[in-house]
Amino acid sequence: MKVALGADHAGYPLKDAVRQAIEALGHEVIDCGTHSCDPVDFPDITRSTCEVVLSGSADRAVLVCGTGQGAVMAANKLPGVRCGLAHEPYSAHQAVEHDDANTIAIGAWLVPHALVPDIVREFLGAVFDDDEETRRRVAKLNALDALTLAP
Repeated sequence: MKVALGADHAGYPLKDAVRQAIEALGHEVIDCGTHSCDPVDFPDITRSTCEVVLSGSADRAVLVCGTGQGAVMAANKLPGVRCGLAHEPYSAHQAVEHDDANTIAIGAWLVPHALVPDIVREFLGAVFDDDEETRRRVAKLNALDALTLAP
């Protein structure tokens, strides 16, 4: 599996642990930045990382920012991206199984380094529960991408 990995300056200190966890599982990392603790805007990193998934060059993406919240908000504004917040292993696999997530966000200030391998393993090992109920719900999620509010 090819996995896009992106972090802003707040997520950068945890980025290498995420990379190591992905590679330890035998997956390829596509590094989308950043490469230091110098300030960058998380929407820019999120977009460039998620575009790799949307183009088909990566199968999934992992975003790392301070709390994960900004990355989740930015990612879910991109049509075709379904990003879950994964601060522990259960949410990492549940987002894929029930919501067909192709991206997760991790908060570097909140997630202990010791949990990173478990979170990554659960996310990358999860498979969508391809049954009628979950397909119906994901179709409704996808329909929200085209939603426009009435004036």
